[in-house]
Amino acid sequence: MKFLRFCICALIAFGVLAHGGVEDWARAVIETGAGLLFFLWSFLFYFDKSDDQKRVYISPLLPPLILLAAVALGQLLLRATASTYDTRMELNLLVAYILILFLATQAFRYSDDWRGYVWFIMIFGFLVATFGILQQLTFNGKLYWFREMRYGGIPFGPYVNRNHFAGFIELVIPVSLVPLVLGKVRRERWFVVAICALLPIGALFLSASRGGVVSFGVEVGLLLLISLLRRTGSRHVLAGGLVLFLAFLFVSWLGVKQVLDRFSSMQTLEVTTGKRASMRQDTWRIFLDHEYTGTGLGTLQTVFPAYETQYDGKIVNHTHNDYLELLAETGIAGGFCFAWLLGALFFVSLRQVLQRDKSFAASLHLSGLLGCSAFLVHSLVDFNLHIPANALLFLLTAHLATTVVIPSPPSDLPPRPLRHQH
Repeated sequence: MKFLRFCICALIAFGVLAHGGVEDWARAVIETGAGLLFFLWSFLFYFDKSDDQKRVYISPLLPPLILLAAVALGQLLLRATASTYDTRMELNLLVAYILILFLATQAFRYSDDWRGYVWFIMIFGFLVATFGILQQLTFNGKLYWFREMRYGGIPFGPYVNRNHFAGFIELVIPVSLVPLVLGKVRRERWFVVAICALLPIGALFLSASRGGVVSFGVEVGLLLLISLLRRTGSRHVLAGGLVLFLAFLFVSWLGVKQVLDRFSSMQTLEVTTGKRASMRQDTWRIFLDHEYTGTGLGTLQTVFPAYETQYDGKIVNHTHNDYLELLAETGIAGGFCFAWLLGALFFVSLRQVLQRDKSFAASLHLSGLLGCSAFLVHSLVDFNLHIPANALLFLLTAHLATTVVIPSPPSDLPPRPLRHQH
């Protein structure tokens, strides 16, 4: 399973570094990787004779996702989609998400498994944030300093859109910030973990994503509220506050105004507030005309021109509201699936957070809950769930929030079989 865990982390890293995985070639790599990893797991599952490896675990997040895939498949079979090709492509990507989430459920069971994942996310987030800061300070109009942006954009780090970089960072920050606040970091590791929180927070503010900053505020507010409910020691809360204060000083030291002035000429590339409002209203009209099963998964760009009320000569491929777009494309059926997913996420994770003691598992659940909450708030004004790397990381973060973390067995003993897994 160690190789499987490594490959899952590699897919996440690839998706982020490949501009969020939005291009066809990057999506193909993610989908092919998911299929190959599932084949590998099936092979190991069949030939491994140990009792522990013969158990299949199902995340509470999987049933609603499988049902959503069934809705999309029904649209294809019944020809109830405005674009068979687009729905098939989105269904392929959704199946890849389901496979990777299923494999993560099998691969990440014990505390040591999750400890390795947490360190990966912290270090990878730190490196991507550092790259984003350096890129912006030395920006020459090209991604990675050499790739031309043919369709424009306001980039930050490997992402063409700074708001999508913010979506990635929202999922990364709690993994390091929460253990600091809960006091679950050893003294000799405190500085490393603090730096892994400091740089992403600074990068988030430097990206100047309004949705990202507001979502981060939601994270901080929820963290303070839950810390009060859990009666976390004031000394640990102050440690988290110190990291936030240092992040503010870091951004001020970089001179955020001077940095953002370099991008002032690109602000016209962003969708205006008025245009976003009209897009949301037009998408709602699409839903009302196709309220039960929608126009077909992935078909908004095809259907939207007939409903567009404020034409500006630009193609609308997403609504800047993930919830409205899902309703327009899949109707009430898809809305039910997503509501089920959110219900499972918050019910299970809140129960884990509020009932467990101040253990390592509790910090994992709270990190996942805060990251998902911020990400979902940002989805009200953007389309991060349509960025493959961010959507995949969101699902794994949701799994982190809802999983049952089993204490790792002693290294000299074989893993003990488990009786039950939620």
